[in-house]
Amino acid sequence: MENLESVNPELSTRGSTLTRFLGLQSIPIACLYIAVIFLSTYWQKLTKPLELQKILVVYNMACSIMSLYTTLLFLQGLSNAASIFQKESFQELRSAYFTYWVIKNVELLDTVFMIIRHRKRQISFLHVYHHCSMLILSDLTYHYYPWPAIAPFLALNSLIHVFLYFYYGQSALNPIQRPAWKKRMTQLQILQFLMDLSLATWGYLFHGFCIYGIMYGLTMLGLFLNFYCKAFNSKKAT
Repeated sequence: MENLESVNPELSTRGSTLTRFLGLQSIPIACLYIAVIFLSTYWQKLTKPLELQKILVVYNMACSIMSLYTTLLFLQGLSNAASIFQKESFQELRSAYFTYWVIKNVELLDTVFMIIRHRKRQISFLHVYHHCSMLILSDLTYHYYPWPAIAPFLALNSLIHVFLYFYYGQSALNPIQRPAWKKRMTQLQILQFLMDLSLATWGYLFHGFCIYGIMYGLTMLGLFLNFYCKAFNSKKAT
């Protein structure tokens, strides 16, 4: 009997992609991450909240600096690429992809600190979805798709995180008087996803990008727009 995969090569490609996805090191980490969130209710019942102010200042500022370093690595690698739409492994970007993947693991501590501080209300669906998806995608791209075609998306995300974690660091440094540019920070994140969608759509139409990039971008844009409306537009003017 003839092998179905030889008749339809797409079956082989889909199987290979699924095998790669399930074999990612980040899958069990993501599962553990979600389990910790579900069990955090019991933690809050058994413990008192800790402030961790000094730790948060150091952590957030370190994340900001690491994000800047990653941004520069991506830009350096892309400057040597033939095109930002190039869909093949590129050695000059390997270190950038690796550093990005490591940082996405480190950033899971955001949630851990929220749990320790009894700030569970901050652990929204957007928060969990963003952390889990970026963790898995960073793992997938580093190990299988370190392409110039994906690098601009991650470089832009790293650049946004430079400002995001600097904002968090300032907030931890002076929790009584937080920075006044929270709204601008959210607007910057929304702009990021609009740029991502534009690039992903252009790549899909003219360079053979897969449609999943567009679909993921739409989910992130929708979630951030929903957050923005609830956080800012729903408040009554004083």
